[in-house]
Order: sequence, then structure tokens, then C-alpha cells
Amino acid sequence: MCSKMKACLVIKDGCLFRNWPVEYRWDESKGSKSSSVGVGNGSSTTISKAPSLPTASKHGGPRLSQTSVLHSMKQSSSKLARYAIAHSLGRWLLYPGSVCLLNKIPLSLLVSGRTRLMEDFQGKRAKLVARDGNKIDTMFVDRRRRKDPLQRGMQLVICCEGNGSFYEVGCLFTPLKAGYSVLGWNHPGFARSTGKPYPKNDINAMEVVLQYAIHRLNFSLPDIAIYGYSLGSYTATWAAMSYPELGALILDASFDGLLPLAMKLIDKRWRKLVMKTVMEHFNLNVVEQLCKYPGPVLLIRRTLDEITSTQFSKENNIPIAKTNRANQLLLQLLKTRYPEIISGTEEVVQHWLSADSHVLESIVYNYLYKVDEDWCLGKLQSYKASLGPKADFPWMIGKGLSGRQKQQLALFLARKHLKNVMTTHGRTLPPEHFQLPWKL
Repeated sequence: MCSKMKACLVIKDGCLFRNWPVEYRWDESKGSKSSSVGVGNGSSTTISKAPSLPTASKHGGPRLSQTSVLHSMKQSSSKLARYAIAHSLGRWLLYPGSVCLLNKIPLSLLVSGRTRLMEDFQGKRAKLVARDGNKIDTMFVDRRRRKDPLQRGMQLVICCEGNGSFYEVGCLFTPLKAGYSVLGWNHPGFARSTGKPYPKNDINAMEVVLQYAIHRLNFSLPDIAIYGYSLGSYTATWAAMSYPELGALILDASFDGLLPLAMKLIDKRWRKLVMKTVMEHFNLNVVEQLCKYPGPVLLIRRTLDEITSTQFSKENNIPIAKTNRANQLLLQLLKTRYPEIISGTEEVVQHWLSADSHVLESIVYNYLYKVDEDWCLGKLQSYKASLGPKADFPWMIGKGLSGRQKQQLALFLARKHLKNVMTTHGRTLPPEHFQLPWKL
């Protein structure tokens, strides 16, 4: 196809979506979970307004000293600088998929990918309106009527793309090729989704996508799994935290928070400024949100992940597995759910996490610590049964067990919650590596 034909196709596609009828609005269903984002749901992320400069006191009120005024002006100037950075360079770097100059994927390729989903997989495209007015472009592929002995199509996987990916060519294809029903959506400002990509806007988009899946596509929460890839882990964990009845959460190439990853790229002279900017405007508290979800979780750690690892081998520049930030996700999750088991065994889990190949992982697990999986499973099942119908976390199992027994349980749980895949950050996860989390 020549360049002129591609350009016409892209222009036509843009006009088509602008005129596309709205399929669902965030306020259509009375069962909406929250009346305002970030209130009552544990989320601490907000997009603050531009700070105002201090004003003089009126009506004879007490005057600030000259020193206080100068100090306030200096603080306000710093806040203004951080605000400007966050809403320009910061947004472009964190969400490069929204900036044409930084986006390596041409719009014509997105149009082709979308056409393929609609023609080859009978995908249904829909425009959703979020509470902030942004129009969110979505794609749904229904596999519920497909003959499959595993009944995977009955499970909906909502895919949350990374900061430079789109549902047309992104992680959606992994669960799709694995046989699941899938629902993909693009961040605000990405491709045909309108608005600008900020954490708060992303949450608004995730909210309307979930409501659409429940009230229009007729999936129940236990039949919905959230798949978050890279930066998509933020909205994925927000959804899991806000909708605890969700059936499963899968995080792929994820991290505990943005700050450790930002620090490895920033010169020491700018670290203080970047740290404050990130905390004020891009506080992607993935680990906090994850630990508030009570359902099944699977972390997919990419052992060659150059983005989520903070240190690299001096010999071959390969990422060092023990510095992958997915490790912190696992440790904090296990500490939250099984505090008595992880207490005193964290070094053992870290030893297992330092393995960067399946061979080394097996040596640590099977030969060094000789984990008896049957005993571990029986111990956990027995404890769960003793709790009755409400087996809420945290579980206090571990009291009275020997150090060796706690080590075995810790490694057993670590292996059930984290899966290693030998690949880099930017590659699409092969469908054979996609699975729903382990359930006890």
C-alpha cells in the first residue's frame, strides 16, 4: 500500500471514530462502585491543580514577615516548576504512546491491527465515555460460544497496555491467542482515545471499561481477570483493589513503584526534583494497591527485563534478576498475606528470586531446600479449612512450625505466585506462558 493510501486510511479512520456512536457511559449504571476517583478506594494518586502564589493579607490581617513571604514564593516556584515538568516532559516520557514524535508505531499499523481484530476475530469496537469526558476506544472479542474443552472463552481478560503499546498490537493478543475472551482499551490520548494520559485519567478509563464489561457485556466479576502489562499494572491493581470480587489478577513485566525505576536513569543533580515530581504527579503505587486485593494473583517476571531491573551485569550487560522490581511485588504480597511464614524466611525467597534461569531456580527449589509440595499444599488446605467460609487474609499460619518448614512454605508460595519467563521487556508474551493464577 502506497503512502498516500495509508494516509487516507488513517484520516478516514479518525473521522470514523469521531462519528462513532457512544456504546456506554460511566454513569449509565446505578451500580457504579465509586462516586469520585481516589475517594474511599485507597488510591493516593491525584493530579493536583497548578499551585497558586501567596497573596497579601486583606482587611488588616496579620502580615507575613519578609522571610516567610520569600520562603513561600520559593516553595510555590518549585511547585510550579514540578507542575510544568509533569505536564510536559514528564508526561511525554512516561506515556510516549501519546506523542507522535516518540511513538514508533505508525497509525496505519494500528488501523491494520484493528481491522484484523474485527475481521479475523469478529471483534466489536466500542466508544466509552469516562467520567472526565474522555472517549475511550475499546475492542472486545467474545469467545463464549467457541467450543473449547477448557472453557477459556467463558473467562474475560481485560488487558491494560503499557506506556507505549495499544490494544491493536499489544498485550491483548496474548490471552486472545490463548483462547480467552478479551477486552482491550487504549489509554486516554493513545491512538483514537481522547484526552491526555495521566494516572487519574487512566483510572477513569479503567472504571468505565469495567462497568462496560459488567453491565453491557454481561460478565460477572468472578469471571473477569485483569491482565496488566508494564505501566498497565497501575490501572490493573487499582481495578483489583476497587473490585475485590474480581476473579484474578495477572501482572506482567511489572514493578512496585515508579520511583526506583526513575532514579536509575536520572543524574544525581536532578534526583531530588524528579523524586518530588514523581511523588506529586505520578505516584504509581502499584504495590500498595496489589496488597489490597484479596483474590488470586500471578506475577510474570521477565528475567531479561531491561526496564524493571535496576542493575546489569558488567560482563555482558544482562539484567540482574535479583534487582528486578517484580521481586518487591512478590515479597510485599506474601508479607501481607502470610506474615508468619515470611517472617524469618525472606532471605530464602530472595535466594530463589536471584536465580535467572529455570535450571538455577530448580536447583534452589528442589535440591537446596527440597520443597515437599504435597506437604505444603496439605498444610495450607488444612489451615484454610480451619478458618471456615471466611478465609480472609492475613493468614497466621506458621506459628509453631520449624524454620525448615517455614522455608518450604515460603518457597512453595513464592513459586505459586511468580512465574519466570526468559524474555525482554518489549516483546509480546507468548500465549503458552499466559495462565490464570493458582487458587488454593
